[in-house]
Amino acid sequence: MKIAQYGTAIAIAHAIVNGLHGLAHIEIPVALSLLQISFVGIVIFLIPIVAAVLLWTPLYRIGSWLLLCSIAGSLLFAIYNHLIVISPDHVSQVSFEGWGLLFQVTAILILIVDGFGCWIGIRALKTLDQPLLS
Repeated sequence: MKIAQYGTAIAIAHAIVNGLHGLAHIEIPVALSLLQISFVGIVIFLIPIVAAVLLWTPLYRIGSWLLLCSIAGSLLFAIYNHLIVISPDHVSQVSFEGWGLLFQVTAILILIVDGFGCWIGIRALKTLDQPLLS
């Protein structure tokens, strides 16, 4: 399987897991600041989709960088907000009942998917000298 295919697959998995996590945020509710909402919308949702598209074009180098940077940014955001800073977004502050279960499960899945996504991004960058479309 080619890097473009892996990158697209990880971008889709990333979007699904983060979309479900966002749904849990809305339903619980766990509010985000305007800055956090902007970061989530641009870095976590928009840029990985753009990166996946670019991986299939002659601009695959830019797509590789965008994929790695956006997924790494998402991973760091999740680690900080779910595991480090104590806030309503920290996993210890959300019950395992109802929508909280989805919140907890997707918070862990984000770490797994984004960790794997960083690996894919690094692999993509290591193959920059090789055509991704062939």
